[in-house]
Amino acid sequence: MKRWNARALTSPRAGARWTAAAAAAAVLLAGCSAKEDPAQTGAEAAVPGGEGIAAPAQCGDDGDKRQMRGAWLTTVRNIDWPSEPGLSADEQKAELDEWLDESVDMGLNAVFLHARPTADAVYDSDLEPWARYLTGEQGGDPGYDPLEYAVEEAHKRGLELHAWFNPYRVGLQDPDVENLTDDHPVKQNPDWLVDFGKEAYVDPGNPEVREWVTSVIMDVVERYDVDGMHFDDFFYPYPQEGATFDDDATWEEYGGDFDDRGDWRRDNVNQLMRDVHGQIQETKPWVSFGVSPFGIWRNDSTDPSGSPSSGLQSYDAQYADTRTWIQEGTVDYVAPQLYWERGFSTADYEAMTDWWAEEVEGTDVDLYVGQGAYRLGESGWKDEDALSTQLDYSGEIDQVTGDVYFSIKSMRDNPEAVDHLKEAHYGQPALPPVIDAPEGARTEVGAPTGVSAREADGGVEVEWQAIEDARFYAVYRLSAEAAQALEAGDDGAYCAALSPESLVGMTGEPTLTDTAPLDDGAGYVVTALDDYRAEGPVSEIADPRG
Repeated sequence: MKRWNARALTSPRAGARWTAAAAAAAVLLAGCSAKEDPAQTGAEAAVPGGEGIAAPAQCGDDGDKRQMRGAWLTTVRNIDWPSEPGLSADEQKAELDEWLDESVDMGLNAVFLHARPTADAVYDSDLEPWARYLTGEQGGDPGYDPLEYAVEEAHKRGLELHAWFNPYRVGLQDPDVENLTDDHPVKQNPDWLVDFGKEAYVDPGNPEVREWVTSVIMDVVERYDVDGMHFDDFFYPYPQEGATFDDDATWEEYGGDFDDRGDWRRDNVNQLMRDVHGQIQETKPWVSFGVSPFGIWRNDSTDPSGSPSSGLQSYDAQYADTRTWIQEGTVDYVAPQLYWERGFSTADYEAMTDWWAEEVEGTDVDLYVGQGAYRLGESGWKDEDALSTQLDYSGEIDQVTGDVYFSIKSMRDNPEAVDHLKEAHYGQPALPPVIDAPEGARTEVGAPTGVSAREADGGVEVEWQAIEDARFYAVYRLSAEAAQALEAGDDGAYCAALSPESLVGMTGEPTLTDTAPLDDGAGYVVTALDDYRAEGPVSEIADPRG
């Protein structure tokens, strides 16, 4: 993923809850900002959902209205947010609000916030210091909790919030490593650090490092109501001329079961992926865990299982065996960075998308395409359809269930490309993908009650009572004819009511305004989404005509 500079291809850049986890998860959620006790906050108490309109036996696949539409919101080097270090808490909040509002305007439904850019924290942590990109000084308290604020504000807008982590990278020698706080875990454990040219990493071969990184991740999963935990492409470092990753000591101490150091290094990363995924599943299985690796696993000239490409191989260069993670199910999704145009000879976008689609086919792992919005304006990426033309191809592949764009600032800076993308592919809103629930876990909430609709300022404002177990709500508009058919108990009308074309949008609040109501007097219905993003039954119909 493009982080600090553009990289060339070869120098890259579900009834009741289950028993054991139930009590623990309830305790964990009690501390999350988005699940506060209304008696303590002064908010109106949420109520259980109702039965709503009886559903038919089956409506079929709702995959057409389920799609990941995300963007990376980068904090490192203040690429996206905050715009500069040292802004006040109110200024940072205002900027973040603007990014979230723009995300909705762009047709997105998820934001991947860089919460741990360089072994530090864009959240209140007892394990690692505050990131310097907030105040200008590592360890500097910004006066509020950015991640808590981001989760709450994103959910209000119907956006998922995924916490994006770099697992191993400590940063650049200057200024990151040279300015570590005295209480930084790496300062307290200097044997964890491996210098690598202008950068430094913690050693993936040290079991203490793996335990530490996992504990940092689980601290966030347990304390924040995030929708996902996300790793990017920084595992072992990308190659640098003249730089050697000196892990001789840990190789000698822990590599005894391996004849090849590369296999050992890959196993070190594999263990971290298994540990993180397993602990998330035990704690909050509705939190998705995924990774955005470099777009090439291996070339077919090296491995017959590889892709028809001829660039850097993440399996060999970074010891990132994404193919094994997919086969083992130790990730819930992959978002490979396919930052190349269609027809690019070294790594053709179409061929690479096909390869990744084949890898996830038949598995429970979702495939989102990492889209290189940062390339807008470059040769081959100058036309206003530069983003939408990528989706013209990959959007027709069944295995592709969404896209994530790097980075959101590049989308802000190229409104023509975003407008074309919206017109060509994001004309209708989309709900996020459903998360697989463990066997026996509750997968639905009840129907919203007290639904009303009233005309206001050329639109229709729909309101309902909040449901205590709802994560999000989806609002649908119906023609008068469709509403009559639904009230009459027509199964086909029920399914049509929940079609992608009827979807107005998703929100975390018990109200949403339809700014494009139908001319023939529409009715409105609402559904609630549970933690796994599964929809419950449809509400009674609300008619804005009274």
